[in-house]
Parts: sequence; C-alpha cells; structure tokens
Amino acid sequence: MTDSRIPTARLGDGGPEVGVQGLGCMGMSFAYGPSDAKESRATLERALELGVTLYDTADAYGAGENERFLSPFFKAHRDEVVIATKFALAIPPDDPTRRIIRNDRPYLREAVEASLRRLDVDVIDLYYMHRRDVNVPIEETVGAMAELVREGKVRHLGLSEVTATELRAAHAVHPIAAVQSEWSLFSRDIEARVVPAAGELGVALVPYSPLGRGFLTGSFTDAGQDLTADDFRRLQPRFTGENAAVNATLLDPIRTVAQAHDATPAQIALAWVHHQARLHHLPVVPIPGTRKPGRVEENAGAATIELAEEELALLEPIADKVAGDRYPDMSFASAGRE
Repeated sequence: MTDSRIPTARLGDGGPEVGVQGLGCMGMSFAYGPSDAKESRATLERALELGVTLYDTADAYGAGENERFLSPFFKAHRDEVVIATKFALAIPPDDPTRRIIRNDRPYLREAVEASLRRLDVDVIDLYYMHRRDVNVPIEETVGAMAELVREGKVRHLGLSEVTATELRAAHAVHPIAAVQSEWSLFSRDIEARVVPAAGELGVALVPYSPLGRGFLTGSFTDAGQDLTADDFRRLQPRFTGENAAVNATLLDPIRTVAQAHDATPAQIALAWVHHQARLHHLPVVPIPGTRKPGRVEENAGAATIELAEEELALLEPIADKVAGDRYPDMSFASAGRE
C-alpha cells in the first residue's frame, strides 16, 4: 500500500479534526491476550505516519496501564494526536476483577485527575463517559463533565453506549462531540435511533469493534478453541460454540466482495463502516484496534475503498443473521435500554 495519508473528518460541530480512521489501543495492554510492547509502539508510530490521529483508551483498560503505556507516545507527538480516554468503570477495592459503573460527580473528578496523571498531559482532548449509570441523571453527569471543559482539563465531551434519548438530554446541557458505540456488519442496533439522533444534533459516531472484535477478519472461528484463556472474547456469546459456527458462515459475502477489490475481508468490513458516513450524513470515524504495524496499514487502506451498490446489497443481510448478543448482559449497551 502507499504511504498517502488517510482523509480527515471533524468530530461534531466545533470538535477536533482527525484522521477518518482512529486507533483503538485497548488490546496493547488489556483484554486480548499477550502483547508485544515494542511491536505496539511501532504500531502507534506507523498509524501516525498514515494520518491516524485519534487514539482511543480508557482508565478501565488494565486498571490504568493502557493510559500509562500510551503516555510516552502522546508526549512525543502531543501536537499531532487527539487523545480520547474514558471514565465510569470503577474498580471495587475488594475485587479488582470487577467493574462498577459510576457517573457521579465525585468519582468523575477523581477519575479525570487520575487519567491526567497517568497520561502525563495537561488536558484530555476528548473525554467520554464510558458507560451509563441509569441511577444518575445524565444531565447531572454531563454538567459535571462540562465543568472540566471550563477548567481547561478537557477540550471536548463524548458519550459511549448511550440511547438516543440520553444523547439528546446530554447535548442540551453541553455540546457532545462524539458518541462511541459498537457498529459493524455484525452490530447495527444503533442505526434505529442513535445514528439519526446524532445526525440531527451534529454529533460524530466513533464505532468501536468495527471488525467484530476480529471475527470479521476470519482471524479466529471459535474464541473458546482458538484464543488464549485470558482473552475476553471467550466470554462473548457470539464468538463461541454454536453461535460462532453460525456466524462463521456469514463471512462468505465479505470474502466475495474482498476478492473483487483485491482487498482483505477486514478492509471490506471497514469500508462498509466508512460508507455509513455518506449514507447517514454524519461523520463516522471507526477505531479498529490492532497491535501490528502491518495491520494498521491494512486498515488504513480501507478508508478509500468505494463499495458498489450491488456489493452493499450483498452485505446488507449479514447483521440480521448474527447469532448471539454482543455482551452477556446487554443492559450495559444502548440497545439494552432503547
């Protein structure tokens, strides 16, 4: 592939301009089994060379370790990158394996200071509420987040896995630059309500897991058999047992389209996500995660692939045939509350 930089998009009205594809950094130190730190650092550098400027992390990824790992790269390229991190998944002191959703103001203030220290920066470019605590009014949480903007600790606000109603209520308190939700050929529930609301409000969509956590690439066919014991995909319903067997059969149309473009299935899956920006008339900046420079090159190549109408029609039925939910407990996702 060439070294030409990917196009850019703006996150929301008045938000930062970023490469039209970002990089999900979670797997570099959390959730997807063993990783090579040197290779991950090379991946970060290669992504930037290709015009990837939005780098996504969270305080919950490895209990802060992911933020610490990324800090030297961010410091070396502070004026070139847009740092996105998140709060809301608290670790109870009596059980470090659990996460508790907290959206209250005291926890938010504690969380942002901790992230600033780990990242070793003065300001976070895009600060997300990672998950929604329905017991705290979203207006209250976003009001507290807006205080961070006024204080100069945060530049722009984002929300993750919120419903359309929650997005509208939040946006009425303070402009929301981006909503992060799972969106892929396998996961399209947000198209019913969240995507139209975002388009109406001028909010960008930042799809996470646009490659179906790797399943759409064909890199594994059954998480229970193919992945290491510490890989959290083994706990997700659609990637094991009978569900995985059914879902593996759904990859054939993707392979067919890929062959026609002399591309990989991953590139076609990402090209489909990029197409949603034109279809729904809003900025869409997917954040595929990878730990390999070659993969980030492959992913970036998808940003300029144009899919024909007949190819889109071939891919259209896939999501309705997917077996299994994307989480064991869907109440933590927007679709579980819509």
